[in-house]
Amino acid sequence: MEDLMNIASYICNRYTDEYGAEIDEMKLHKLMYFAQRESLIQDRKPLFNAVFYGWKYGPILKEIRVAYRNKTFYTNVSAEVCNRIAHIMDKIFEEYAGKDSWSLSRLTHGEYAWKNSRIGIPEGENGDNPMDLDDIRKDADRIRERREMLLQFGLS
Repeated sequence: MEDLMNIASYICNRYTDEYGAEIDEMKLHKLMYFAQRESLIQDRKPLFNAVFYGWKYGPILKEIRVAYRNKTFYTNVSAEVCNRIAHIMDKIFEEYAGKDSWSLSRLTHGEYAWKNSRIGIPEGENGDNPMDLDDIRKDADRIRERREMLLQFGLS
């Protein structure tokens, strides 16, 4: 499993390199969520050990919220780590990095894991319910099955 701050640092650094701007906090949280889900899709195991919370605009990681605000991410991520996560991050950047933060928020609102974390929380409030990793696995399984079906029909 990878270090959470290495993953966040990688995303921040790559985003700046590819888009010439600093990633905003909402987008960082969403890309972290999609990276975790993508790892469950491709490798069938979590990329990092951390708990997402189902806030009103989608999944967040409290550790990342603090680090983003305090600018305490690592500046460099080793080539070894970059190589290990490339297959996941290439997919995340291809699919999601170019979308605006609000679009990513709307995408996460369709996730089973996020919906389950919101049970009992009024709309418009953050709440503090953790997202269950098994629920994120269910979302990953759904995406994996869809990709496999598309491959069968030559539509990928």
